[in-house]
Amino acid sequence: MVDFALLNLLFLTVVLLNPEILNCHRVRTIFLSLNVAYIPVAWLMKSVAVDARSIHLDRVVSAAMKGVCIHIICFTSLLYLQNLTFLGLSVFFTFYLLCLFFFPLTWIICRLLIKHLRRKGYNYVRCVIVGTNSTARTLTENMINDPGYGYRILGYFDNVCLPEFDGNYIGPIDRLEEFVKENAVDEIYFTLSGDKPEVIISVMKTADDNMAKFFYVPRISRYITGTFKLGSIGTSALLSTHPTPLSSFLNRAAKRTFDILFSIMFLAVSPVIFIPVAIAIKLSSPGPVFFKQQRTGYHGKPFMCYKFRTMKVNDSSDSVQATANDPRKTRVGEFLRHTSIDELPQFLNVLRGEMSVVGPRPHMLKHTEDYSKLIDRYMVRHMVKPGITGWAQVTGFRGETKYLWQMQGRVERDMWYIEHWSFLLDLKIIVKTVTNAVRGEKNAF
Repeated sequence: MVDFALLNLLFLTVVLLNPEILNCHRVRTIFLSLNVAYIPVAWLMKSVAVDARSIHLDRVVSAAMKGVCIHIICFTSLLYLQNLTFLGLSVFFTFYLLCLFFFPLTWIICRLLIKHLRRKGYNYVRCVIVGTNSTARTLTENMINDPGYGYRILGYFDNVCLPEFDGNYIGPIDRLEEFVKENAVDEIYFTLSGDKPEVIISVMKTADDNMAKFFYVPRISRYITGTFKLGSIGTSALLSTHPTPLSSFLNRAAKRTFDILFSIMFLAVSPVIFIPVAIAIKLSSPGPVFFKQQRTGYHGKPFMCYKFRTMKVNDSSDSVQATANDPRKTRVGEFLRHTSIDELPQFLNVLRGEMSVVGPRPHMLKHTEDYSKLIDRYMVRHMVKPGITGWAQVTGFRGETKYLWQMQGRVERDMWYIEHWSFLLDLKIIVKTVTNAVRGEKNAF
């Protein structure tokens, strides 16, 4: 209802700015078409409905923008079919410019309001969990991780409960139906293996008889972690690991288009930065202006990565990381590293298609060889092109990886980025990178 109200309010605003439309005898038909064109949007965008409890805001913004694009297609098609083509491009441009701003903003406000109400104890769902195993504990942690999800776990049912289980254990599964009736349970989560058909059938019947939603939570090996995508072969269910939005051709094309345009715009004005930096490097120490090093790229293939030289020429640059008080660094190099200016030549790598503006940072070949043996799923970070900046770098995992946990943290964030990529997330990382560069990075050395 908020969407329909906003849609009409924005279009009315544009109409008032163009009063000749009001004089049209078919203005009611135009408004009717405006609202009919939003019905496909509401249906297609139902996956991010306001009652969805676990939605990331960047996905909400992305979905809102997609919704506006769908409305453009539907609305203009309806007007064309009815021969209502006299509105003019300026009317459409103004209207949809307002939509692209206000729809994402409204969707975010609505969801933040709902989450605020849930944190205050409203709009929650009563749920019970069948099982007290590790799957149930993991599910519980994810449910209560953000109070804004609005889950109220009333208790746990299991025929065998270990003494160390610290949840609100109600009793064996045969007590479930009575409890569901007495407490108006909304959702039942089944976390057991399902090997005993009579148990799962009984729980599903309890859910159906009491109009509660039933969710089956599969027990997955603790060695298989991360994000999954559900698929099937016939009646056999499949879970694929590491689904990535960039497996879509359209998403890859959009990201690559942005990389090319952004790189061209930067390189067009780069002499303003590159020339004085090159002079300073030459005056600081003998050697070349650019530092070239082979690094691991897309699908694990090595490529030549470019940087401004920040160190004296040495034989250990391909094997030893820079440290806080590294004697190899020059005074000019210290400044370039602290402000991230040394990374700017990598826009040449982006333009050549070897890198992206945003992605996991490329590591030297020796690091790839060493850490791939020490860290599980290390090589998965090469499923996308490496970036000039990345999610790990703007969330505290930039610079020297003196301890193994630091590289593990970086890899985990790279994995998260790959699995949650969106265009808006890239923009967020770019903004945070620029902000950090202006402030000065404490880990940039």
